Amino acid sequence: MLDSLSLLVLFVIFAVAATVVWFAGIRLSDTTDKLSQRFNLGEALGGIIVLAVVTNLPEIAITISAAMSNKLELAIGNILGGIALQTVVLVILDAIGVGKNDTLTSRQNSLTPVLEGILVMAMLTIVIMGHQLPQHLIFARLTPAGLLLVLVWVAGVYLIGKARTDLPWKLAGPQPPQPVKNPNSDTSSTTGHTLLIFMISALATLAGGFALEESGEAIAGKIGMSGIVFGATVLAAATSLPEVSTGLASTKLKAYSMAVSDIFGGNAFLPVLFPLAVLISGKAVLPTAHPADMYLTGLGIFLTAIYLTGFLFRPTYQVARMGIDSLLVLVAYAVGIGGLFFIAH
Repeated sequence: MLDSLSLLVLFVIFAVAATVVWFAGIRLSDTTDKLSQRFNLGEALGGIIVLAVVTNLPEIAITISAAMSNKLELAIGNILGGIALQTVVLVILDAIGVGKNDTLTSRQNSLTPVLEGILVMAMLTIVIMGHQLPQHLIFARLTPAGLLLVLVWVAGVYLIGKARTDLPWKLAGPQPPQPVKNPNSDTSSTTGHTLLIFMISALATLAGGFALEESGEAIAGKIGMSGIVFGATVLAAATSLPEVSTGLASTKLKAYSMAVSDIFGGNAFLPVLFPLAVLISGKAVLPTAHPADMYLTGLGIFLTAIYLTGFLFRPTYQVARMGIDSLLVLVAYAVGIGGLFFIAH
């Protein structure tokens, strides 16, 4: 339907949808902070369960739309390209959200991000394994890889929640400052009112995701960009806007664990959309993935490994207002995306 519109009108629709997603993401961060406090979820668990899933509503919308219209390469590229790009969001939070005197990884007050990063790497490993399986290995709209992705994600979230209180060791040395209380978290706001704002923001994010996918696909067709490259770059960048807005809002509150859990939690959740795509389309999705998609999967694992090392060593040295681990991630991503163009063409 949007193909008949001019390129200028399509860019306007794309920009408006991106703006809606951005501001909805800010409200999601604020309400998630309140709900995490009231339901005693904790920063990390609130980030990985609530914020990570909801900020990926644009990707959910794109996956559903692409699966229904049999445009699976767009969904695959957006999911796997989105994981790599969302990891780079941590670079933005490190450079802008933390400040001159410290780094994002040194500000973590637990090793929960390490567990979340391990979960991301486990999920992406299953994606690579699922790509090697034959397309006919599907029963009742379920594939072995899709089922395993769901089981591993559920188990991972359970273990991360359990780690809040049941780890047999503690961090040694001086601890980073605790999050400040959100000045907008007034007690006069009822839980029902907070949930209402949360749901409205989530619906706005979902609607924005659909608009981004439809207008973005039309733009890609008019400028002659392949679905794989577009999904992994432009569309992935647009759908990562909720993570940027919620991450900056979290760092402003010094809720650094929630900011990281939003990113890593979202990255761990995104592969769960593959079984959703299988369920809707009735086709085994992962075996049809392009070599560029597997390349992006490897890039996502590599970037996650760099930050895992940073979470363990917690470097404080800064280059251009970012930690050395963030700088390495930025360089690795730039080089990796450069390689993507050679594969996709």
